[in-house]
Amino acid sequence: MSKAQTEGLRLSGICRRFSQGKETLDVLRGANLNIQSGEIVALVGPSGAGKSTLLHIAGLLERPDQGEVFLAGISAGDQSEAERTRLRRLHLGFVYQFHHLLPEFSAVENIILPQMIAGIAKPTARERATDLLDRMGLANRADHRPGQLSGGEQQRVAICRALANGPRVLLADEPTGNLDPHTAESVFAELIALVRGTGVAALIATHNPELAQRMDRVVTLRDGILVTG
Repeated sequence: MSKAQTEGLRLSGICRRFSQGKETLDVLRGANLNIQSGEIVALVGPSGAGKSTLLHIAGLLERPDQGEVFLAGISAGDQSEAERTRLRRLHLGFVYQFHHLLPEFSAVENIILPQMIAGIAKPTARERATDLLDRMGLANRADHRPGQLSGGEQQRVAICRALANGPRVLLADEPTGNLDPHTAESVFAELIALVRGTGVAALIATHNPELAQRMDRVVTLRDGILVTG
């Protein structure tokens, strides 16, 4: 497998600062990270350390003040906003603490829609959505709307939606943080199994040290820099 095929996400020298009145707050001060396809990395650090900012930059939702983001070997720095949107659509999947499902659509429709936006024919999109729901143990809930699903089921659907377009990189921000411990454990186990089955490169922010230790690596955001462990 070539380097281009194995490279998922690479962050090089990422810096991000914010102005607060007359003061400047350096949130990221040269963060570096390389995640290969099939690798699951936990992102930890205290609240306010900048984990969400790092994920937004990695997901091309924000631009860094310095540094570069590479997705599947492609540099995003000089891309136009339209090109960055295309890169997100092709190569990125997002899972947030809250599921953000569309309430008027069923579970399977919530997974079909992003595929159709990406140009996939509806029959193919439905087949992919049904397969993902089946792998998450939700085949019998496919036609239920979010309001008819439990919190854990809603988050499982959100995970399926994030992986529906076959991204090279999955970014997750506290994906089980809004669930009770038992449900969080079940959803996390299914998330890891699905990620490993698809070979996506995953960066998962979590405050749960036990979950973090079950991933391939743990990186800590400390004083604006990523350190191992």
